[in-house]
Amino acid sequence: MSFDILRFEDWTDPVPAAPREIASLLPDQDEGHPPVLFVPGLSHGAWIFAEHWLPHTAGRGFPAHVISPRPGGDLRAQVHDVVQAAAALPRQAVLVGHGTGALVVARALGRYPARAAVLVAPVLDGWSALGSALKANPAGSLPALFGGRLRLSARQLFGAGIPAERVAEYMSRIEPRPRRELPGREAPPTPVGRPPVLVVGSPDDRVVSRKALERAAGAYGGAPLLFPGMGHDLLLEDAWAEPIDAVLDWLAKQVPARQ
Repeated sequence: MSFDILRFEDWTDPVPAAPREIASLLPDQDEGHPPVLFVPGLSHGAWIFAEHWLPHTAGRGFPAHVISPRPGGDLRAQVHDVVQAAAALPRQAVLVGHGTGALVVARALGRYPARAAVLVAPVLDGWSALGSALKANPAGSLPALFGGRLRLSARQLFGAGIPAERVAEYMSRIEPRPRRELPGREAPPTPVGRPPVLVVGSPDDRVVSRKALERAAGAYGGAPLLFPGMGHDLLLEDAWAEPIDAVLDWLAKQVPARQ
């Protein structure tokens, strides 16, 4: 890992300005907890956090925000938007990313001094994730090898316990994305200030393997927090409260509230 606060291309080829869409829910009483900024990943939008985790986080006393990815934005633009959104919050923020949104967070940590970060089912190696996708969903993944769009399947994203009608509703919101938007294998930068970083996932995830979760956690000096029986989109599972409560309990210990 290497520090990445200033980059030459930011001066020679700045990210184009674009409006940032951020949804927020604040707790009824300010308990001094840091704000939490959620970052969705490839094919998903802010809705994946707004469904359960955003209101639950605010209910636990944390100011909760989720940023919508800019349409057509590449990885550099997404990182730029997250850094700018976090810097605009009244307190130093906690960054939480899901899927490729975890990669956006990992890159943003090289430029923004977060209080802490959580990488949920992180896709940090696009080629490894594509290999897993080919095994689980060859029909939806093969086109991505030839420049087409990656179509994730319900089997990849969800565990067996979610009712079919809910799965159909969620799948209708998920957009196939071109392969060029998948990350490569460049290691994320060293986080500014070395904040605590937690990796969360499921050993039954058909997008991110257990080995990938262990590698991601090991890069930050820890071990992954695992929730068996859940899919890649564990935020939407029937037991969605288990991982977010574990994350918030961890944050309460790692990042004490400021009065």
